[in-house]
Amino acid sequence: MAETEAALRTLAYNVRTARTRAGLSLDELGRRAKVSKGSLIALEKAQGNPNFATLVRLADTLGVSVSSLMEGASQERVRVVSAEAVMPLWAGTHGSEARLMLTTSGPTTVEVWRWKLQPGEEYPSHPHQAGVVETLSVTAGRMVLVVDGVDHPVEAGQTAAFDADTPHTYRGDGGGTCHLIMTVHLPPGPA
Repeated sequence: MAETEAALRTLAYNVRTARTRAGLSLDELGRRAKVSKGSLIALEKAQGNPNFATLVRLADTLGVSVSSLMEGASQERVRVVSAEAVMPLWAGTHGSEARLMLTTSGPTTVEVWRWKLQPGEEYPSHPHQAGVVETLSVTAGRMVLVVDGVDHPVEAGQTAAFDADTPHTYRGDGGGTCHLIMTVHLPPGPA
């Protein structure tokens, strides 16, 4: 329980800091991110339990990565992260999951995700801010990437890249589990 409380305090601090840096009031952030003011107040007080979609909308609106909202400052020159050390930010009902492994720092930010998709299970994503590019590298199995309503099959050994400022969905396909590494490239600066 102490880890959860510490994570909520870090999230609260990072959201408040990013909101202040962006010069947004609670009302304006809520309007832009489509999150209620009450939820934002609770979040900035380290209360509540925001879901993955809320975190993505807040990060997009603030022009930061999801992990920058969740992580404390890193003092390490080299970071090695084990998948078992990172809790899934999304879990499907049939065993699919998405884990945000780490985020790079520098002039542009890149998030590195590890996904597991079961056949037929999908995650629909809202459009991200303009300039966000996603790259999906399938390491095992098969998936279908749906961008603007068009299916794009991606199999083991293949990589797909797309501008993520349009509706998109990741869906497991074939007879077995699909494993993939996703990178999310964010544009520099606030949204």
